[in-house]
Amino acid sequence: MPAALPLVLAGPTLRHCDKDNFTLWFVSAESMNELTLHIGEEKLILASEQRHEIRLGERAWQYLLHVSQDDLLAVNSAIEYRLEDSLHGALFENIAQLNYPSKSAPEFVIKPEIDNMLHGSCRNPHHHSGDALVAADTRLGHNLSVEARPSLLMLSGDQVYVDDIAGPMLYAIGQVIQLLGLPQEQFFGAAINESSAISYQPAALYQRHRNLLPKTQYQAKTALRRWYINHPIFTSSLAENHLISLGEIIALYLLTWSPELWDQIEIPKDIAGLSAVNKLRWEKEWLHLLEFKAGLHQVRRLMAHLPTYMIFDDHDVTDDWNLTAKWEKAAYGHTFSKRIIGNALIGYTLFQGLGNAPQKFKTEIVPLIDAYFGSPNEEKQDTLIDELLKFDHWHYTLNTSPKIVVLDTRTHRWRSESNLAKPSGLMDWEALMEFQHELVGQSNVIIISAAPMFGVKLIETIQRTATMLGGSLLVDAENWMAHPGTANTLLSIFQHRKTPEQFVILSGDVHYSFAYDIRIRFRKAGPQIYQITCSGLKNQFPEKLIPIFDKLNGWLYGHFSPLNFLTKRKRMSIRGRRPNGERSKRLMNQSGIGLLSLAKNGAPTKIAVLHADMSETHFDAPRKD
Repeated sequence: MPAALPLVLAGPTLRHCDKDNFTLWFVSAESMNELTLHIGEEKLILASEQRHEIRLGERAWQYLLHVSQDDLLAVNSAIEYRLEDSLHGALFENIAQLNYPSKSAPEFVIKPEIDNMLHGSCRNPHHHSGDALVAADTRLGHNLSVEARPSLLMLSGDQVYVDDIAGPMLYAIGQVIQLLGLPQEQFFGAAINESSAISYQPAALYQRHRNLLPKTQYQAKTALRRWYINHPIFTSSLAENHLISLGEIIALYLLTWSPELWDQIEIPKDIAGLSAVNKLRWEKEWLHLLEFKAGLHQVRRLMAHLPTYMIFDDHDVTDDWNLTAKWEKAAYGHTFSKRIIGNALIGYTLFQGLGNAPQKFKTEIVPLIDAYFGSPNEEKQDTLIDELLKFDHWHYTLNTSPKIVVLDTRTHRWRSESNLAKPSGLMDWEALMEFQHELVGQSNVIIISAAPMFGVKLIETIQRTATMLGGSLLVDAENWMAHPGTANTLLSIFQHRKTPEQFVILSGDVHYSFAYDIRIRFRKAGPQIYQITCSGLKNQFPEKLIPIFDKLNGWLYGHFSPLNFLTKRKRMSIRGRRPNGERSKRLMNQSGIGLLSLAKNGAPTKIAVLHADMSETHFDAPRKD
C-alpha cells in the first residue's frame, strides 16, 4: 500500500449550478476541517449545512458542497472557483491537468438561456470505441469564450455499467477496496456470508453468474424455452462480473472518474489462472481500459468546468431493471438480489443523484445516509435501501430557458395489466400527469428521456414480436410504445392543444444516434417535436447489424410508408434527418457526444455528434414536401 494517497481522489465536479445555486462534488483521502470557498470575488466560509460529508471508507471522504442564495452567481460571465481547507490549504491547485492552459483555476459560466449544450449516455470503460468525453474536453479547450461555452453537460443514463464489468476492472476494484478501506457487509440468502469473502483472484473472475448471483429462475412458457431461459433477477448476458457489494460500487465510480486511483494500483497485462477464452478476453479488456485511463484527466477537467447533470437508466443499477412486473416480484422478493440492487441505488444516490437536486434528498434520504456511513451495519443499510426503493423524487427540472424536464423512466413504471411478464410502461399515469403539469405555461421545453420517445420502429417491432413469444427480457423490450397505456397517454400529451409549441427530446440508451423531426398529421398548427438521440459516449451497436436495421426501417417505416398508419404513433408524421446528408442513411453508429445549438425560440439550429476522433456528424434537416 502506498505511504500516502493524493489528497483529492476524485473531482472536483460541478453539479447543480445556476444563478442561485453552486454545487461541487469531490472525494478526498483525508477529512476536511474548515472549508473556504472562493467563487469569483465572493469568499465563503462554509457552514455545516452547506457541506455534506460522508466517510465512504477508512481513507475516503465524499464532499458535496451546496451554497444556495438569491443571485449568488453572475450570469453570462466566466467565474473562477477555488477551495481551501484550514488544515490542508488549497485543495485543487496541485491537481495535474485540471486547468486549461493560461488559466490558474477552474472556471464556469452560468447560461440560463440555453444556446448550446452537450448530451450523451452509455459510457462503458472497456468498450473498444473511444471516449467522447475526452473529445468534448478538447473541443472546449479550443474555445473558452463565454459565447462558445455549452450551458451544461447532460448525462442521460448508464454513466456506469454495474452489470458489465471487465475482468481487469474487477481486479482493480478489489485493490481499491483494500486501498481505501471501503465498507464490508454481511449477506443473507447468498452463497457467501459477507463481502470480505469475495475473491478477486483470477479463478473467481468471469464466474459470478455461476457462483455468486442469485439463481432464482422462471421458464419461458413458449417454444423459446429450449434455448432461452429468463433469468428474472440479473438478465444481462454479460453478468459474469456483476458487482454485488456497496464497496465494489463505490470503487467503480471512483475508477470511472478518477485518474489518481489508477496510479495507485497495478493490473498485470498477463495473468495466470484464466481459461484460454477468458485470457484472450482479459488482454482485450486490459488494452481498452488502458486507453480509458489515459483520457481521465481530460474527463475530470471537462466536468470541473461545466455544470453536469445525470439521470439513471438500467445499467446504473442492473440490466432490465424493473422491465417487467414479474422481474420486480422476483428481484425484490429475494433478500440477496434486493441487497445487490439496493447497493447500486445507494451508489447512484451518492455519486449522481444528490448533485442533481440536493434539496430533494435533504429530509428523507440524507439522514439515513449519514446514519449508515456514521456506523455501518446491516440494519441501517437495509433501512436506507428500503427508503431509496420507495423514493419517488429522482426526476427534476432545471430553471433554464427552455425549461429542462428530466424524467425518471425506471421507478414509476406502468405495470402490464394483462400479463406480468410483458414490459412495463416507462412511466405510469400519475407520473405522466405530473410530467404534463411541468409543461403548463411553457412555450418550449427540453425533455430528457433515457430511452427515445420516438424510436426506430423496426427495432420496436422486433421487440414486440419477441415479447409475444415470451422473450421480452432477451431483447430488452422497453420502449415508450411497448405499453398501450403509457404510449397512448404520452401521445395525447403531445397532441393536446395546450402543450408547448416546441419539444426537444434528448435521449440515449440505444448505442446509436439519430434525429427525427415530428409533426402531427392533418393539423396545420401544432407542436414541433425533435427527437434527438445520442448514444453512446463510449459504446456502439453491433456494427454488422445497424446498416441492415437502418435499410429495413427505411423501406418499411419511411416517411411515406403506409405501414406507419398501423402503429400507435399513426397521428405523427416522423421524418428522419440524414447524417452528413447521406441519402439512404438515418442511423449513425459511432461513439460520440451530442452537440445541440438552439435559436432563441428553442428550435434546434445544429444537431450534431462529436466523435472521439474529433470528427463531427451533422444531422441535416429533411427536405420539405
